[in-house]
This record gives sequence, C-alpha cells and structure tokens, in this order.
Amino acid sequence: MSKTHSGRFFEDYHLGQIIPHPVPRTVSGGERALYHALYPARHALHSSDQFAKSCGLQAAPLDDLAVFHIAFGKSVPDISLNAVANLGYAEGRWLNLVWPGDTLRSISQVIGLKENSNGKTGVVWVRTRTFNQSEQLVLEFVRWVMIRKRDAQSEAPPTTLPELATAITAEELVIPSGLHFSDYDFALAGEGYRWSDYDVGEQIDHVDRVTIEEADHLFATRLWQNTAKVHFDVTLRDDGRRLIYGGHIISLARSLSFNGLANAQMIIGLNSGVHANPCFAGDTVSAWSEILDAVETPIPSVGALRIRLVATKGDKPFLYKSENGKYLPDTLLDLDYWALLPQ
Repeated sequence: MSKTHSGRFFEDYHLGQIIPHPVPRTVSGGERALYHALYPARHALHSSDQFAKSCGLQAAPLDDLAVFHIAFGKSVPDISLNAVANLGYAEGRWLNLVWPGDTLRSISQVIGLKENSNGKTGVVWVRTRTFNQSEQLVLEFVRWVMIRKRDAQSEAPPTTLPELATAITAEELVIPSGLHFSDYDFALAGEGYRWSDYDVGEQIDHVDRVTIEEADHLFATRLWQNTAKVHFDVTLRDDGRRLIYGGHIISLARSLSFNGLANAQMIIGLNSGVHANPCFAGDTVSAWSEILDAVETPIPSVGALRIRLVATKGDKPFLYKSENGKYLPDTLLDLDYWALLPQ
C-alpha cells in the first residue's frame, strides 16, 4: 500500500465534508520581513511597531494578506493540489489580528460542487476558517477551485451551488480591538488623504508597474507552503509554463495601490475576487482602484472604504471588461474589499 498522497480529485469530495488541514504554523517577524521584501508592502500600520502603538495596538500585526496566504497555503494539499485554477473568493472576514508567536491552523468545509461540461473537471466550493492557538477565529473566506477528475468516466456528485452574499455588510465588519486613528501621523504614513477625501465612483490609477519574475513567484509560493502542482510542474500545462499563484497577484496589486491609497491601512473584508485570466512570468502587472462605497464605523476616527482593485497586464487603467460584461484578456484580477482609513 502506497504511503504517499497524490491529492484529492473532484470525485473525492462530497457536500458537507469537513477537512482539517495539517500542519499548524507558528509565525514570526520573519514572515512579515519576507512579505515586505517580496511585494514590497509599505502600509505603515503593518510596518512600524511605533506607528501601530500610536493607533492603539500593542505592536504592528502580521499583514492581513500574509495571514490570508498562510491560511490559503494550509488548505492547498487537501483542496487544490490537483487544481487547474483557483477561480474566486467571497465572504472573507478578518476577525482577530495575528501577532508574531501566534500559531495558526485551518479547516475547510465543502459547500458546493458542480461537474464541468467537459466531464474532465469540476468546481469545488469550500469555506475555510483559520484559528489561532487560543481557538480564536482569525480569518474565514469562501473560495472555489476547478479540479481535475481522476477518471473522466466516474460518476459526478449531484450539483449544488452555494448561495453566497454579494458583499460583506458594514455591520459585519469587525474593527480590531483598541484600534483608533485619533493620533494618526499622515507624514509617516506617506500620504495626506483621509477617508472623507475619497468619493464613491472615484477611480485611481496607481501608476507603477512590475514585471513578474519566475524566481519571485516560486519563492512566494514556497513561503506560503502552497503545493499546487500547476505552480511548479511545467508538464501539467500544454504550453509548458508555470501558472503564477493568484494570491501573488493580489499582494502585488495591493502593494502597487499604496500610491494613492497609502492610508488604506488594513483589509478587514473580502467581498469578492476573481482571477480573470492566467498570469505567467514575464507579464508586466499594473493596478487601479475604484471606490465603491464609504461607511462610518463605531470608532469615530476610523472610516471604511469598499474598494475594487483591478490588476491588468500592461498599462490600461480603468478597462477590465468588454461591452458584453466579459473580462478582457489582459485583466488578471478583480478584487472587491473593505479597508480601514483615518477619518
């Protein structure tokens, strides 16, 4: 009997299935330093302990997207090892901050299944929850993945499509305990724009561009312990190319968004996300944002913006869909999230 594990295929999932993910991971300042070096992330609240203390926190917490990558990576061997592509996200909420020394573990539940018309693949929806060592829920999100079938002739599970919210409501957003922006230092943060300076419907071209290198992507994917085969094994695609991990594009776009949204200090909600087209080494990525909504929070000095973040190949700001509503070929990412800013 083989002691190795080739990963789950589409027919190995069933509705309601609960899958605990090994192995728990204790995080340190090393994850933060590597995250900042890779993208590079520059938001002050996650970069400076002193800045974070001036905002009511004990120190700079681990970057919200670094927590997402760790949680995502934990789930890959059980959910998407044999994936063709990770397709999208919904109902994501950051519920507790993560500090160096915390130990994270994740668990997922299958909430939807649908075989594709080609009979060779299917889509699996899972809700992943990540806990710290005190059993506090720090992050939850839904994602859906296209996964190969082991046998194209095997019987498919009944189709069940989950009902997902189009957005996290303002009432569902969790403001970290103690956080305030009453003594906010705009000079140290890098820009002077407050929550009230942004208008719903405003679009921001983040100007800068980054050409993705194979080494950057492979290092990042290993850092987050993402073992999905399509990111490493060139024989799994007809074109012989490694697919760039979609989360790498998310963090790269978020980093680019600093130019224009430097005070969007913390992501606390993920409304939706779509990896519209594949990305490969050598592609040049740019990003732009659109303000979708603005709400006050129970903390007088803290406001929340709902932001669409779009990453594209090349330099075509504000274009991402055709007239018929389909994503253009150069669109890589369409992400809808909530972020906290000083009022």
